[in-house]
Amino acid sequence: METKNIMIVGVGGQGSLLASKLLGQLLLSQGYDVKVSEVHGMSQRGGSVVTYVRYGDKVYSPVIDEGEADFIVSFEALEAARWLSYLKEDGIIVTNTQQVDPMPVITGAMTYPENIIEKMKATGAKIDALDCLKLAEEAGSLKAVNIVLLGRLSHYFDIPEEEWMKALEALVKPAFLEINKKAFALGKNA
Repeated sequence: METKNIMIVGVGGQGSLLASKLLGQLLLSQGYDVKVSEVHGMSQRGGSVVTYVRYGDKVYSPVIDEGEADFIVSFEALEAARWLSYLKEDGIIVTNTQQVDPMPVITGAMTYPENIIEKMKATGAKIDALDCLKLAEEAGSLKAVNIVLLGRLSHYFDIPEEEWMKALEALVKPAFLEINKKAFALGKNA
């Protein structure tokens, strides 16, 4: 199998590290060679963060170059646009529609771009966008946006739901497991 590439992008503190660990655990359990990069960016300060997950028969590097991402999983609409050049021609962006103002917008130096999802679609990119924050709240925790996104991403994989649940069970504390399972189901069925 040729190597597949997933980028997880967002803003610090949104749970991208758990999402990448969960994907890595899931893909390893399916017999793939997996490389997961460290989180890059200002993860503790609300800045842009990116993690790479690569899997296949044999993966030599965790790094994804422009035009190589099969999937971009984005916690925030502007982050999806920021990393659009990394998407393969037939790749898919799974994104939260939530908008988190970056520092230049907060300070008034810039304005948040309008209709950003429509603009990305106009480039020909395949966009699967949903309000993950609303679904996470419905699941019982605003912090479950990452698991809602993974539930949505699961549509594009031929991996049984039970395997996704096993990965969740291995990485999520028991006290939060039911909320996360509900978040996954809400994302999957949205």
